[in-house]
Amino acid sequence: MGFELPTGTDPVAVRKRIEAMEQLLERSFRIPGVNYPIGLDSIIGLVPVLGDIVTTAMGAYIVWEAKNLGLPKWKIWRMMGNVGFDAVLGAVPVVGDAADFLFRSNTRNLRIVKKHLDKHHPAARTIDG
Repeated sequence: MGFELPTGTDPVAVRKRIEAMEQLLERSFRIPGVNYPIGLDSIIGLVPVLGDIVTTAMGAYIVWEAKNLGLPKWKIWRMMGNVGFDAVLGAVPVVGDAADFLFRSNTRNLRIVKKHLDKHHPAARTIDG
């Protein structure tokens, strides 16, 4: 493909996998003309029912990785709330498609994981560019 994801369970490998999933779901394409980033969450979410199930499962993967990192339960619940809120919004036919552009649950969850890793695993910190 052009890049490989690490397979380890160390914080650096997990962080890279979560960042890659977030980018795929939220920022993998740009809308021409307005230069607004969108991802598979917005595109697959246009498919009724099945699209919302797929994107919710992909968002739940980020929560699963965070749980394996040992994030506190309250942060895991917060992340599950973000994914659940996105799934509930996505179930509403037109409103859900518009909400995918505005409410980026995976980006919010990535932020939670990064804050935790920066505090508890400073060696996993990367320079954001």
